[in-house]
Amino acid sequence: ALEKKVKSKLGEKVGLPCCHEIESSDSLHNYRVYWQKNTMEVVLAYAEGKEISKDKRYMNRTEMDDRNFTLWISPVEILDNGPYQCVVQHLRSSQNPSVVCDETVTLFVTADFSKPNITANVSGNSCESTEMVVRCSSYGGFPKPEITGTLNNESVVWNVSWVSESSLSPYSVTGILHLNVTKDVSFTCSVGSNGFTKSTSLLLSR
Repeated sequence: ALEKKVKSKLGEKVGLPCCHEIESSDSLHNYRVYWQKNTMEVVLAYAEGKEISKDKRYMNRTEMDDRNFTLWISPVEILDNGPYQCVVQHLRSSQNPSVVCDETVTLFVTADFSKPNITANVSGNSCESTEMVVRCSSYGGFPKPEITGTLNNESVVWNVSWVSESSLSPYSVTGILHLNVTKDVSFTCSVGSNGFTKSTSLLLSR
């Protein structure tokens, strides 16, 4: 089976699809539905048409479609990142409910980084060249980003450091370049992850 993946941005509403839909002649009362995360936390559970449990982290943020069991989460938090499992049982007889589907869908949460800020400071000067330290920084995004850049359209490698309170917290990132500048240079610094990229350019005149 193909792994199902859903992407969402921080703060948005997202629907995680389940693997079963109730026929119009059937009723939610004949089902048990469990949505769980990391196979341990029960996000929410329904039995015989009623909600029987909900994790307190998801209070007031989740609801379930009572025909196709889609789990709606709003607003999405970074901590919601990860695999969710939808398990549906049909209560043909209460002694032995049959599992009609059990499927995992993985939620990838992203948060946009701020537009990169580029600063350049002179660290030394001679007749031929100017020594400069160029910094590119951005904050507030998720997951862990990459910094790429160009110097006069040639790619450069930044000395990068990241700061995050935990692996599921927004990141701040800073890249540093040490340069000997002999002529006017133009820089571009791009910060991004999962295909979402923000860029800033700077022209340094010598």
